[in-house]
Amino acid sequence: MSMADTPPDIGKAQRSFLPQGNPAWLGLRAEEIIDPALPLIDPHHHLWGPPRQPYLGPEFGADLRSGHNFVATIFTDCTEQYRTDGPEAYRTVGETEFAVRVGEASDRGEYGPVRMCQGIISRVDLAEGAASAHILRAHIAAGRGRFKGIRFSTAWDPHPEIRTTARNPGEGLLRDPRVREGIACLAPLGLVLDTWVYHHQIPEVTAVARAFPGLPIVLNHVGGPVRIGPYAAKLDEVYASWRANIAELAREPNVHVKLGGLGMRISGFYFEDNPMPPSSEDLAVAWRPFIEPCITLFGAHRAMFESNFPVDSLSCSFQIMWNAFKRLAAGGSADERRALLAGTAARVYGLDVPQLTGP
Repeated sequence: MSMADTPPDIGKAQRSFLPQGNPAWLGLRAEEIIDPALPLIDPHHHLWGPPRQPYLGPEFGADLRSGHNFVATIFTDCTEQYRTDGPEAYRTVGETEFAVRVGEASDRGEYGPVRMCQGIISRVDLAEGAASAHILRAHIAAGRGRFKGIRFSTAWDPHPEIRTTARNPGEGLLRDPRVREGIACLAPLGLVLDTWVYHHQIPEVTAVARAFPGLPIVLNHVGGPVRIGPYAAKLDEVYASWRANIAELAREPNVHVKLGGLGMRISGFYFEDNPMPPSSEDLAVAWRPFIEPCITLFGAHRAMFESNFPVDSLSCSFQIMWNAFKRLAAGGSADERRALLAGTAARVYGLDVPQLTGP
């Protein structure tokens, strides 16, 4: 196996790390939509079928039509529909092909008016080194204009109970010379690097940003603060570490941050354990200490709200989540709100969205 150790049936294995919400529980709360005409882009969602609980075009389309004004979305890798034959390194191209099919069906209006999967972020094992360029070109060809980059998830923790992915990447993968060779292939092809790390790994992303200043990098899920297991008893220490690491990373102008992912169990808010799902006010209060520093440090034009659905459905509904995001963006100017909720995503990932530019 490659350095990014991959189980044979990664889709099956992934179910253990990505639980989804209970639709009956989520349905116990609904809210009036805040500012329903405001254009939104969801720059980070997943789609998957069996053996996981299906969340495909029809299910995601229903969420997108729940009252907010979504104009485009960006699919992010989740080990779905990899090729089952051919060279191992190229099997991830199957996920790009899958997302293209969903996007084209969406363009035909099969899931509603939203342009679903207008952008696609897939996966390439950058431990392939310089050979990654050939695999990236295969994704570009398969993407038919939708492929925007890759996510290279390296989330690792010394405590074995802290896991959010079926892959076990090992420690310090972003420092590996072969991976650095792979990273070097992205910018010449006009591609973006998404990263998924835990809070204590953020300095590794900072080092990559400094080594590749011309590469657009997107930090997923506000940098992955871990607040469960052995970290639950030292939340102040976790927060101080996260805050310092985020501040240092934000100094690099080629780095952007996704504001979300805090509905995952690893974030330690435990909304899923309550009799009623949270309101958007509950979420805004809980998430503000992580969201607001990111907006302050990166600025609205380097930050974007993300759903991370259906993973974050463990904690709240799609409708409620985006009301919470609108509450969290409310303190900014009109231009800043537009950037946080759509404009930054469109610019970073190179989306053509007429609703954001007018006639």
